Amino acid sequence: MLDIKWIRENPQALDAALAKRGNEPASSRLIELDEKRRHHIAKLQEAQERRNAASKEIGKAMGAKDQATADRLKAEVAEIKLFLTSAEEEERQLDRALNDALSVLPNIPLADVPVGKDEASNVETRRVGHLKNFSFEPKEHFEIGEKLGYMDFERAAKLSGSRFTVLKSQLARLERALGQFMLDLHTTEHGYTEVSPPLLVNDEVLYGTGQLPKFAEDLFRTTDGRYLIPTAEVPLTNLVREEILDIRDLPIRMTALTACFRSEAGSAGRDTRGMLRQHQFMKVELVSITDAEHSIEEHERMTSCAEEVLKRLDLSFRTMTLCTGDMGFGAQKTYDLEVWLPGQKEYREISSCSVCGDFQARRMNARYRPEGEKSTRFVHTLNGSGTAVGRALIAVVENYQNEDGSVTIPEALVPYMGGLKRIEKAA
Repeated sequence: MLDIKWIRENPQALDAALAKRGNEPASSRLIELDEKRRHHIAKLQEAQERRNAASKEIGKAMGAKDQATADRLKAEVAEIKLFLTSAEEEERQLDRALNDALSVLPNIPLADVPVGKDEASNVETRRVGHLKNFSFEPKEHFEIGEKLGYMDFERAAKLSGSRFTVLKSQLARLERALGQFMLDLHTTEHGYTEVSPPLLVNDEVLYGTGQLPKFAEDLFRTTDGRYLIPTAEVPLTNLVREEILDIRDLPIRMTALTACFRSEAGSAGRDTRGMLRQHQFMKVELVSITDAEHSIEEHERMTSCAEEVLKRLDLSFRTMTLCTGDMGFGAQKTYDLEVWLPGQKEYREISSCSVCGDFQARRMNARYRPEGEKSTRFVHTLNGSGTAVGRALIAVVENYQNEDGSVTIPEALVPYMGGLKRIEKAA
């Protein structure tokens, strides 16, 4: 959520930033709502002050045995109390109207974010690795997995409908191996603390990280009003909600391997075959909570941690800086890692690392106290995939496929596969 004080002082900057993201101007409407609210609060405070003063005057009048003045003041206090009852409810409504208007506005892009409408304006920052040469026409992951007999979409559809997959035998183990490899890398070498969070959360938690109210249709809601998490970013980031942290405890770095659930609203007809766009998938998430001075530096660090996963797996990838029109709602700046898929003959997103500034912290009321200061500031939050396990499996299967239909295990994963070096069809 954006700071209304900043908006009052920088209305043109807000509208210019929103224009970069393809949104309509909003400053005049927000300032009008804020002025109406502030004017009402001033009237409320004035009435409260008059009530307090009149109450004291009643005591003086009673002491002076001036019953007429006391009665007149009592009538005035009663009238003020009636006004305050309705005025306090009106204040809540005005607060709600302003918060509702602010809660649907996206974050302000950083100055170095490229301006553009969609992914066509994203900028390649770097490219790592070399595309593998095949002596045969490489297949897509679903062709390989189905031929092996370890990737079953038909039976998954019987269980749950479209956009689900059943993995079996050595591919199921490969999925588990990838997740464990990523967790071990991030916890033992990158300094992240492993967390096992709930997969069901309430609406306040989703509001805190920005999924609600704007993206409700992308979520799976349970009958008791809770939601399945779309990413572990949601519970991990909210672990600091409504808290005041000591700056000496920052940065806080957390990682989690969880199932994620997304309705994929609006993606009809996209990636309908295979595992690229699923309602349920595994992902290793990275979350950092830091102070305002170090969030940009932390963003670069987090991105390098995600990149290291792909380097260890010897997968070719490129790091893209997303343009203003392609960034997520809560991001100030985002790097996407896109891994090369030889079966598709194109790069596809496997990780997205974003710095959010204090955007989420304001929604969560998560603050820190700088050393030697009494006042508090909002923390800065960051999140990234370290990486999406299902897409990493796709990348391994496609990049390490052999002409006979088998799949070679990347060296980094062999220990996690119990020494197995090749996935082959069962005899």
